Amino acid sequence: MSEEFLRMMDKAREPTEEEMMNFVGERAEEAWTELRQFIEDNYDFVPETVFYGAKYGWTVRYRKSSKTLCSLFPEKGGFTVLIVLGKKDSEKVLLMRDELSTRMNAILWSTKQLHDGRWLWIKLLTASDTDDIKLLLQVKRRPKKR
Repeated sequence: MSEEFLRMMDKAREPTEEEMMNFVGERAEEAWTELRQFIEDNYDFVPETVFYGAKYGWTVRYRKSSKTLCSLFPEKGGFTVLIVLGKKDSEKVLLMRDELSTRMNAILWSTKQLHDGRWLWIKLLTASDTDDIKLLLQVKRRPKKR
């Protein structure tokens, strides 16, 4: 992560959903809500609010039996989504370049594939940024059948 963002860093007090919404701000609130609703509608992951460490602060993590779908880090004026793609998922996503935005392609191609995955830190500011995230999540894990 190259940029520094103001995050929720008070380890002693877990933030409420309302506090997180206020923190991300009006501009990013729609993206936060839309992405959380998409995950809840399409996956059987229960969100958990976790303190990720002194450098990252609080996050809403979607995890099920040691498998993490993604983590959302509320920030002042936006939020960052962390998606870790394994080698096979990374290969699939790199082949989807025509379906992804120019910005997402830049993030993908500039992020190294490590032994434990490709750690994508994606800053979201508006709801228009959520389409790429939804595509990445669907590659990482197939949505549940409706």
